[in-house]
Amino acid sequence: MARNDLKGKVVLITGGAKNLGGLLSRNFATKGAKVAIHYNSESTKSDAEKTLADITKSGGEALLFQADLTDVKNITKLFDAAIKQFGGVDIAINTVGKVMKKPFGETTEEEYDSMSDINSKIAYFFIQEAGKRLNDNGKINTIVTSLLAAFTGYYSTYAGTKAPVEHFTRAASKEFGSRGISVTAVAPGPMDTPFFYGQESDDAVAYHKSASDLGGLTDIKDIAPLVEFLVTDGWWITGQTIFANGGYTTR
Repeated sequence: MARNDLKGKVVLITGGAKNLGGLLSRNFATKGAKVAIHYNSESTKSDAEKTLADITKSGGEALLFQADLTDVKNITKLFDAAIKQFGGVDIAINTVGKVMKKPFGETTEEEYDSMSDINSKIAYFFIQEAGKRLNDNGKINTIVTSLLAAFTGYYSTYAGTKAPVEHFTRAASKEFGSRGISVTAVAPGPMDTPFFYGQESDDAVAYHKSASDLGGLTDIKDIAPLVEFLVTDGWWITGQTIFANGGYTTR
């Protein structure tokens, strides 16, 4: 079987209801995978149901699972649900994140804790659970941010709490590699989704659009194929963070 053959594979996606996660859910289903779609809250339920309906209408299989993953028990329950319905999990993708743009001196302890819980804690225990529960030769991918390579203010908590995921990725690749499991992260530039616009002024949006060499914000349609490649034919890439941002930042 070719490594890029997704027919019958089971893909679990956190934040899989909308934006990049929703696109990935639909794409994997179109290619024959069964998809476990996590979403966080009632506010996203309609998006999740629409994604499920689109997959079902096209002849695919998917399940929905709603939970706050900052309660680590829910990460275990998410994998339990996917394994119960589909028999196992082959690919685990975490797109969950929270962004905050705020001066360093004005950030509260509560805000820091929330950012850390969502961007770091979930990522750590998601990778941990995937390492325990994935089928042999499985694949793990996490979405981070190109701000990890930026020299800028105001994103101390967002970039700072995404940064540990790079080391989680390296460590997990060492520990899980004997089972053929590859572990990667993708760092997009500012993506043209509601996730981005809620934090930015018009001037900031204009700057971010002009900052990439290729022009404009990152399109989720340019990120989805990279994620799909890393968890199929690109499996030999492991322990690495891939920056995909049109030249917005680089190392």
